[in-house]
Amino acid sequence: MAPFLVRRAELADAPAIAGIHVQSWRETYTGLIAPDFLGRMTDESARQHREKSWQATISQQREDVFVSEQGGEVVAFASVGPARDHPGYAHELMTLYALKRVQGQGIGQGLLRAVMAQVRGQGGDTLALWVLASNPTRQWYAAQGASEAGEKVDGELVEVRMVWDGLP
Repeated sequence: MAPFLVRRAELADAPAIAGIHVQSWRETYTGLIAPDFLGRMTDESARQHREKSWQATISQQREDVFVSEQGGEVVAFASVGPARDHPGYAHELMTLYALKRVQGQGIGQGLLRAVMAQVRGQGGDTLALWVLASNPTRQWYAAQGASEAGEKVDGELVEVRMVWDGLP
């Protein structure tokens, strides 16, 4: 298990973040969501769109974005921003994705700690996120201290709200 470094994302990280975003969707959601939807969300056009979106997010500071490097390669990322639809929660974990080959090494925990430190640094003490109900990481978030607090249905997708009331 090689050591890893968590740092703030830079504009130059956008292509790597987009690539991880697309690859993680393939690795995580195959068999969990409709193949045609997954295909549209992970094809080259989607990767290009995500790259442009991450460039804008980072350059315009829409969210606080963190990456994890291992051996000089960006292998995971996370972002946090203002909560969109979590009443009573000011901050939302927008993304947290790691390549499958580096999962289980503490990289996700390192990114989550960075996000929580950012929220605390802004005077916050709560955090929320949406996770696909069938996503195995739902249990991972629970193991990190999050609890379930409702769900929403968006077309064919059922998502569960996970929350931290009082960040560790």
